[in-house]
Parts: sequence; C-alpha cells; structure tokens
Amino acid sequence: MDKLIFAAFLLDLVLGDPRRSTHPVVIMGKLISFLEGFIRRFFQTSSSLKFGGIVLWLITVGLSYFLTFFVIKLAYGINIWMGHVVSVWLLYTTLAVRNLSDEAMGIFYELKNGNIEKARVRLSGIVGRDTRELQQDEVCRATVETVAENTVDGIVSPLFYSFIGGPPLAMAFKAASTLDSMVGYKNERYLHFGWFSAKMDDFLNYIPARLCGVFMLMAAAVMGLDIRRGFVTAMKDSRKHESPNGGIPESITAGVMGIRLGGINYYFGEPHIRAYLGEKLREIVPEDIKTVVVLSVISSAIALMLGELLLLFF
Repeated sequence: MDKLIFAAFLLDLVLGDPRRSTHPVVIMGKLISFLEGFIRRFFQTSSSLKFGGIVLWLITVGLSYFLTFFVIKLAYGINIWMGHVVSVWLLYTTLAVRNLSDEAMGIFYELKNGNIEKARVRLSGIVGRDTRELQQDEVCRATVETVAENTVDGIVSPLFYSFIGGPPLAMAFKAASTLDSMVGYKNERYLHFGWFSAKMDDFLNYIPARLCGVFMLMAAAVMGLDIRRGFVTAMKDSRKHESPNGGIPESITAGVMGIRLGGINYYFGEPHIRAYLGEKLREIVPEDIKTVVVLSVISSAIALMLGELLLLFF
C-alpha cells in the first residue's frame, strides 16, 4: 500500500485535481444534495433535523467506504495491475497538494501584476468570506489562512487515513469533509441539520491537525523560519481559533513567518471577528503566499515520508 500512496501523491503533484463529472467529490456532492432534499421531507423540527443529519452522514460516509472497497476488490479480481491503477486513482482524488498550491499561486500572480479584482475573484473560489471589498493585505491574509488550514483537511488527513485504512478509509474521510463543507454551517438552514457533520469533521481531523503542526515545524526548520516562535505561538494562540483544529496550522504559520492572522471577516455582509493569531512583527505581503505554499508542500512531503517509514516497521 505504501507504494500506491506514494504514486498517488506524485500523480497529484503532476496532474493536480481535475474536477470532472466522474470525480468522486463531484459525485459525493450530488449525492449529498439529493439526500438532503429527501431527508428533509421526513425531518423538519430542530430535534428531528439533528437526527436527519446523522442519517445523512452515515449514508454518505458508509456508501463512500463500501463502494470504494468493492470497486477496488472488483478491480483486483480482474488482475493485480488493474487493482493498483484503480487504487492509485482513488487515492489521488483525495489529495489536494497541487490544487491548493495552484489556487494560492494564482492569487499571488494576480496581486504581483496589480490585478486586485482578479485576485479577489480567485480568492472567492477557495474561501467562504466576502472578498469583493478586500484590500491587498486582506487578500494575502485570507490566502495564507486558507492554505495553512487546508493543509490539514486537504492533504495531511487524507494521507493519514490512507496509511491506516487504504483508499476506502481515505474516501470515507473525503466524504465526511465534503459533508462539512456543504452542510456544516452555523446558519439558520444548517444549524441543526449539519451539526453532526461539523462535529465529525472536527473529530476526524483532530489527530491529523496535531501531526500537521509537527510537520509544519519540521518544514519551517528546513526553510530556515523561526520554529521557536512558531511553537510558542501555537501554545499561546491555537486555542483562540473557533476550530479545535484550524488554530494549530494557522498559529504555527503566523509564528514562523512573523505575521498576524485573524481579524474581521465578512460573511454575506455580516462581520465575524476571528481571534488574532501571532504577533504583527511586520505587514503581510504577497510573498507570504509563496512562503506558505512552500511550507504546505514540504509539510505534506514530510507527512508522506514519515508515513512510508512507519509502514516499513508496522
């Protein structure tokens, strides 16, 4: 399995993450939308909506796991090479190393070329906050925060579940992550229906987020960044974040880079105050996007290498 995960990681670096109609995440999204509409017909009170949300999670994650398991079993039944190819492709679709880097660097190049409007539009594709009025420093902050946080659920977590449970478990995690991104909101529509998906996303990312923090400090050491300040910042500020997991990679990123993350974000025109992470030793600039992308990629590579080494002994 270790060689298949390595191959999937390299495939993601080369090809990125093409979103076609046959992409598992696209299929998951359509399934979730269908099931939501169906389940809401039978569960309408706040308490029943919570139960409906559990049903949605169990069906979506369960189907993702077992369908992946049986597809791979069928492929290996044809021949071993078909099984390997299908396994690598499915693992590859759970990773977002290249995609996260490409999106962030696209924003960086728009800013360097003075195209703030285009940078805002590109940013709107990877964040949930309002971006139309953001100035350059806020565009940079939003991008750095997103890359840091998504290094966990877009890369390290899928790798973690790939190593302990192969493609079926990695795909099940991807389904849980997709559920959180679609229904895990604290608004009127999803406060009750999406609570279980949000809680399970926090639970499933709990260990990977803390491993990612270690990998980020190791990557920062390779890059010559301030790992001591990163560690101290994580100890001091990570719990201030609204997410039990997102504060770890974001606070470490802020610390090693000597910048301050957090502040006021706007969602649908409404202000939302996020706690500050790190000290503002300098202004955040577009080059910080490049730095966090390198930090993310090296952290991901470390996660891959350590996972491969552990499989050699266990």
